[in-house]
Amino acid sequence: MFSLTTLASGSAGNCALVETEKCRVLIDGGLSTRQIALRLAQVGVELAQLDGILITHEHSDHIAGLEVLCKRHQLPIYANALTAEALGAREGAKRDWRIFQSGAAFTIGDLEVQTFSIPHDAVDPVGFVLNHAGVSLGFATDLGFATRLVMERLRNVHTLVIETNHDEKMLREDQRRPWSLKQRIMSRHGHLSNEAAARILRDLLHDGMRRVVLGHLSRDCNSPELATGTITGALAEAGASHVDVFCASQVECSPRFSLI
Repeated sequence: MFSLTTLASGSAGNCALVETEKCRVLIDGGLSTRQIALRLAQVGVELAQLDGILITHEHSDHIAGLEVLCKRHQLPIYANALTAEALGAREGAKRDWRIFQSGAAFTIGDLEVQTFSIPHDAVDPVGFVLNHAGVSLGFATDLGFATRLVMERLRNVHTLVIETNHDEKMLREDQRRPWSLKQRIMSRHGHLSNEAAARILRDLLHDGMRRVVLGHLSRDCNSPELATGTITGALAEAGASHVDVFCASQVECSPRFSLI
C-alpha cells in the first residue's frame, strides 16, 4: 500500500495524507483541527493513527491547524530549523519537533522522505519526495520557479503534486489585487502559473510518470478547467496520454490515489 489523498489544496488551506502499510503522515496542516479530523474520517483515518506531519513552510495556509493539532494529539512535527523557529519552536511549548536539515533524507516507518529547497518567500521552504516500495511521490507547491535542484529531485517521480496557482492573463487583469501583489505572485519567489507548471512537466516527463495532481489554485485568478486544460494540452502535445491529471480542491477530499 502506498497512497495519496489531498484533504484540501488552495489559498485557504493545504493538507494532504500519505499512507503506507506502516505509516500515515500529513503534508502540511493548513486546515483547522476539526476540519482535518472530519476529512480524515471520510477516508477512514483517525487523528490518533497519524505518525507525523511534514511542514513545507510557515505560511498560515499550511500551518493554521498545527498548534491545536499537536497540542491535543502530541503529533511529531517534521520541519527544518528555520521553519521550526518561525513557528515558535523555541518559545517553550512542549511539541515533538523532529528537526531536519534542508536537503537531508530520513525515514518515518517504512516511508523514506527526501527534502529539497524550493524558491518561495518563506524563511526556508522545502519540497518533498516520498519513496516506498520502489515508487516515488513528488510534492512541490508554493514555488516561484523550478531551480535546477528542484528539477533534479523531481526527475523520476511516478506521481507529482505540483502548483498551478494562477492563469497569467487572469492575474494581470484582476482588479482586486494591487500591482505590487501581482509582482510578488509572479516573481521567482512567488507561485507557479498554469503555463509555468506545464513547462516544468514537459521537462520532467518520463515513461514511468503515472499521475499529476494540480494544487494551490487561486480562487480568483484560476479555475480547475483552465488549470487542467493547460496541463492536459501540454501532455497531449508531448505524447504523454498515459499520465492521469487531477485537480485538487479546496473544499473536498480527492480520491485516495493508489501510487503502486
